Amino acid sequence: MITLGQIIALLAVVWFSAYKRLRTGTALVIAASVLVVCGLVWSVAITPWVLLGVFAALYFLHDLRKDKITLPIFKLFKSVLPPMNQTEKDALEAGDVWWDGDLFKGNPDWNSMLKYPKPELSKEEREFVDVQAEKLCELVDDWKVTHEDKDLPKEAWDYMKKEGFLGMIIPKEYGGKGFSAFAHSTVVQKLATRCGALGVSVMVPNSLGPAELLLHYGTDEQKNHYLPRLAKGEEVPCFALTGPEAGSDAGAIPDNGIVCKGTHNGEEVVGIRLNWNKRYITLAPIATVLGLAFKLYDPEGLLGDQEELGITCALIPTDHEGVVTGNRHYPMGQAFMNGVTSGEDVFIPLEWIIGGKDYAGRGWRMLVECLSAGRGISLPASATATGKVGYLTTGAYAMLRKQFKTSIAHFEGVEEAMARIAGNTYQLEAMRQMTAASVDLGVKPSVVSAIAKYHMTELARSVVNDAMDVHAGRAVIMGERNYLAGGYMSMPISITVEGANILTRNLMIFGQGAVRCHPFVFREMEAAANPDTKAGLDAFDSLFFRHVGYGVSNFIRTFTLGITGGRIAKKPVKDKTGRYYQQLTRMSSALAMVSDLSMMIFGGDLKRLERLSARLGDVLSQLYLASTVLKYYEDNGRPASDIDYVDWCVQKSLFEIQKAFMGFFENIPVKGLGVALKWVVFPYGKQFKMPSDKLDRAIVKPMLSDNELRDRLTVDTFIGTSTDAVGRVENAFKKMLEVAPIEKQLYKAIKSGQLSSGRTIDETVSTAVAAGIISQEEADQYMEYEAARSDAIQVDDYSKHYIRYGKEEDKGSSKKAAA
Repeated sequence: MITLGQIIALLAVVWFSAYKRLRTGTALVIAASVLVVCGLVWSVAITPWVLLGVFAALYFLHDLRKDKITLPIFKLFKSVLPPMNQTEKDALEAGDVWWDGDLFKGNPDWNSMLKYPKPELSKEEREFVDVQAEKLCELVDDWKVTHEDKDLPKEAWDYMKKEGFLGMIIPKEYGGKGFSAFAHSTVVQKLATRCGALGVSVMVPNSLGPAELLLHYGTDEQKNHYLPRLAKGEEVPCFALTGPEAGSDAGAIPDNGIVCKGTHNGEEVVGIRLNWNKRYITLAPIATVLGLAFKLYDPEGLLGDQEELGITCALIPTDHEGVVTGNRHYPMGQAFMNGVTSGEDVFIPLEWIIGGKDYAGRGWRMLVECLSAGRGISLPASATATGKVGYLTTGAYAMLRKQFKTSIAHFEGVEEAMARIAGNTYQLEAMRQMTAASVDLGVKPSVVSAIAKYHMTELARSVVNDAMDVHAGRAVIMGERNYLAGGYMSMPISITVEGANILTRNLMIFGQGAVRCHPFVFREMEAAANPDTKAGLDAFDSLFFRHVGYGVSNFIRTFTLGITGGRIAKKPVKDKTGRYYQQLTRMSSALAMVSDLSMMIFGGDLKRLERLSARLGDVLSQLYLASTVLKYYEDNGRPASDIDYVDWCVQKSLFEIQKAFMGFFENIPVKGLGVALKWVVFPYGKQFKMPSDKLDRAIVKPMLSDNELRDRLTVDTFIGTSTDAVGRVENAFKKMLEVAPIEKQLYKAIKSGQLSSGRTIDETVSTAVAAGIISQEEADQYMEYEAARSDAIQVDDYSKHYIRYGKEEDKGSSKKAAA
């Protein structure tokens, strides 16, 4: 009995140490101390000491452990490790692990997350958004750009270049703005609320383009030559990566360059003979400098012994001999410049490689690192713009549009769609801010940017679909008044570019995240691939046994947090949101355990089990989404107005996490394992639910009135005047709020029989004035509102000629023709 008691005490120490993730040496000292105390209280039991001694021997006798245990495992690991090409290796090594690493490891440090600086604009950046960005929006008419001119007006292009919109990320020393990533995101977001083509035309030069690559990898000569020109708009850049055979799988590009000798500026030099055929290249039709990605080969060994050098990036003036700027594409009827570039046997000097010849073959890593930063800014900004326009206009329109003498905002079916708009827009803004802020912290967030790209574009798609449903006929008729159709039409573009969403979800988020975010797997792979077998074994030995301890800890933590409902997990705050931190820690621990077990069972085959791995990626993603909401709430001082939004977003994320786990457990192809895992992770069954109808109703309310939360969620949305698309409905909405007391008086009088409802509103109001129910001034104010309301719900109509030709008929020409 004494022996059993001491064994139980020893197991309790192991359980406690694993839950707390104590170092092995510390755990051994605690275990020995507990056994000593037990021996003094009762008597010494041999078995517990033997068990402790065996474990201590394995820990301290390194050579014995390596020879007898680690070496066979190391050999097996090397034999089953899936082959990895250089493209995959570069993709895994590129970018940084950030908050995603904490979430993946199962014990997130919430205090650390909350200490990240709140993203804020500098005085200069704020002024630029309020003045220059506002002015640029005023210069653009979305309908005219999209349906008549198929391009931005010349004055907008000129202003964009003059004011430095194309050089926001370029440092001031080169003549650029030197703006933060958050400012870049905010400017693009504002422009995109006015016109999609405008947002795209500014975002591309400031994200994945020559400027970004030059800043990180360019030679001094390249920087000094191009950056000042790009900053001033003297050069318009594009970057050509994709083509008919290579989209999301950019590593499959067939475009090639052969190192050879040729003539440049009248001299024979070593250079590259290029052949390419690129498609889908934004700004290509107007670009003056072409960033080009291609595979480089050196068959004559002019640069060294390696023949296949890999993907390389070069900068080529578009007026260089042999460069062909082809026709425009017409993506989803949108007007931003996008088209074709090609070249056949185009010779360029080696100095045109970005970074010089030393960077030959290093282009893929360059692209992945720069893409991760740009993807965390540009598409999240445009997605948030869609959310803000949907939030602002749908709330206003739903109050203005009446059916059965009631604003449609008060119908529960409409309310359900509006709740999704409200919650998703809050999520979008929270995610935009935290993700852009990571770039300002110097992080290249490869996994986080993939999460942001996929989920923010999908959230934006949900918002615009719901907004279209609420607006109904008002949204489907195209014209100057329509502020939703452009976002609706262009949504598939955001879904497709910079890693198609299907690929991003099924391969990138977990496929890259599992390796990069895991504390040991990537380093174990590096150890196994080390050509120095002894050094590889030494590294693998340390990593493997720490990995085993990590796995044990994950199981114990997950089971413990499961049976306690997460209530013993630490929480960084004392208010009601503290419970969310505990549940997210619990789900983070479950992700760490299930991911580790999955990688152990399936190994390299897990990346081919896309539907399974995508569900684990969904868990990681939803953990990040919920984190951004909690961070946004804290950054804004925990406003009482936000708590319903926080509840809605985090409850939705927890439900989606549960759904993803259940889908994984039900489909894992190992008999009985799914049931066992479900019992460990959810010992009491499904616990999380989607937000209630009551909560839906609560988050819709701020959409329907003028308040700080509505202003904050829609800040930096271009509204314009009462004749602009958004301005028209917002103007009527504000007037409606002003006359609400007057309208209440009228309805009260009608209901009491004091006033009879006339055939028209004008007649009713006139009667109310005559009866002394309202004053003439109030009547004038109410009729002014009614005129604005009527105008706001109207749709456009055009002549047959305009519909056919995109412009009105020239009456003078038609008269001459008739004569």
